[in-house]
Amino acid sequence: MSTGSRLPPAPRDDPDDPGDAARRERARRERARREARRERARRRRVATGRRERRRRLAAALTVLAVLVVVIAATLALLPGSTQREHGHAARAVSRRAPPHEPGALRRPTSYAVGIEVQRLVEPGRTVTYGDGDTERRALEMYIRYPAAGPSGATDVAGAPPARADGPFPLVVFGHGYEEAPQTYRLLLQSWARAGFVVAAPAFPGEDADAPGGTNEADLVNEPGDVRAVISRILVASASGRGRLAGLVNASEVAVTGQSDGGDNALAVGYGDPDRDPRVQAVIVLSGAEGPFREHIRFTPGSPPMLATQGSEDPINHPWETTEFFRAARRPKYLLSLEGASHLPPYTEEQPQLETVERVTITFLYAYLEHRSQALRRLASVGNVSGVATLTADAPSS
Repeated sequence: MSTGSRLPPAPRDDPDDPGDAARRERARRERARREARRERARRRRVATGRRERRRRLAAALTVLAVLVVVIAATLALLPGSTQREHGHAARAVSRRAPPHEPGALRRPTSYAVGIEVQRLVEPGRTVTYGDGDTERRALEMYIRYPAAGPSGATDVAGAPPARADGPFPLVVFGHGYEEAPQTYRLLLQSWARAGFVVAAPAFPGEDADAPGGTNEADLVNEPGDVRAVISRILVASASGRGRLAGLVNASEVAVTGQSDGGDNALAVGYGDPDRDPRVQAVIVLSGAEGPFREHIRFTPGSPPMLATQGSEDPINHPWETTEFFRAARRPKYLLSLEGASHLPPYTEEQPQLETVERVTITFLYAYLEHRSQALRRLASVGNVSGVATLTADAPSS
């Protein structure tokens, strides 16, 4: 129909009709999404300027650090200084270095980040796009991993893995409606830099670049995608071949996602029949139960949960997160982001993004790698005046 055509009068909504209520809710969400997209475009322009300033500052600090190292090395070579400097250095290290937990992993605190893209075809499964076309179901997976090399190196294609420090936990991330994995690259990079293998599939029905247009109804098929991604990564790690060989600890798997991706993570962590027993921790970033509401079961032995929610989110309202958080079993944590909207805290908005990075990494250290020190740090990293508040419902550490 052309844009100049006159449409017949729309029938009046019946407030008691559940179908009309659902249509109104979809329309409200669509308006909120349009507004969020406009806001993202504005914030991207601002963030580009910030990133350029940060790059210049980082370059200046790097030069300064090199100069300090050169001066220190020169002083160390002066006659009579070697023994004295070694003694001072040893005492300084003993004062600064925190005591290591018994049995804790001795790894670098920051890795280079390697990346590779794999295609996963799911036999017997299909996707229906927004235009009604149907084709076999295939996913592009963006896999980031701790790599050998300078810790500042990021998204280095084909970089050699830091295999000697592995195996590492696996985190599978789901993007939101009409978004893509790369939208969240800063957050995903931070997880890989901290020592996690991070797999982020592009869901064929909700990917922003879906060839036949997006179809949000495909969300109900995405828990199957996440389970398939977990299987593919674990098989690749166990096979002894390829870049992921020996890189993943099969007993340390977490699922997470933002918006619809958070709905998906809830289903894979707690849904019936979507639950994957390999999942040991769940992070829900501004998500809700959505179409899985009738299937979520917080049964004894459910994985620990971290939920995050912006107080000014126009798409995923705070009450939607509060609803499933109250029903979840311990241990569980809720990170409330003061004044935050729907997408920006997970993509570019500071200091919210940095807070989300710190809290999610600390949660994963605590519940995937069982670092008791990380468990004790959760409250300190999650409570930031004017930015975030962390509600914890967990046994005392």
